Amino acid sequence: MIKQDEELDKLEEDTRKLKNKYDQFFSGITKMPPTHERHLLEVYIHELGKKKIRENARRFRYQQLLSRYNQYRELWGRRMREREEGPLDFRRRKAALTEVPPPAPAPRPRVTSAQADPYVVKVTPATNGDEIRRLYTEIEKEHVKLGKIPTISYEQLAVMVQKQGDVVRERYHVNAVAFRVDVVDGKVKLKAKPIQE
Repeated sequence: MIKQDEELDKLEEDTRKLKNKYDQFFSGITKMPPTHERHLLEVYIHELGKKKIRENARRFRYQQLLSRYNQYRELWGRRMREREEGPLDFRRRKAALTEVPPPAPAPRPRVTSAQADPYVVKVTPATNGDEIRRLYTEIEKEHVKLGKIPTISYEQLAVMVQKQGDVVRERYHVNAVAFRVDVVDGKVKLKAKPIQE
């Protein structure tokens, strides 16, 4: 029993000594890394690993010591690479200076319908209900695509188109107004455009 405790004490002490030697090497005190000592410690760890440690407390301590040693190994490997290749931050900066930046992504269109439909309905002062009926059908279609119920009735649309048509005709001094249905940011909108005939 005491023998196993001594083995784990030796592993802990040897790991601590090896860490100190690596610290001296990386700080420039010694010229060569302690590869021989490291090899001896890894052989010792391998031999210990082959033995059956039955007591939970000792097995747990062995796993902790092994985990700590593996962390040191990773750290030493990374620091050795940095010594050979230069610090990672320096390489990242250098790569960033020599890389061609990727092209900026194209701005996404604000209109969320597949494409802006042409102005489908032309309204003049003498317009009958057929054009407004077509416009209402377009509005219904877009609402169905969005999984919504139209928020406007046919009669409300007819009044709105007449009013908006009058405003656009007066403002732009035209005799016809074209309308189209757009979906913008998930909402069905009616767009008007003046037409001179």
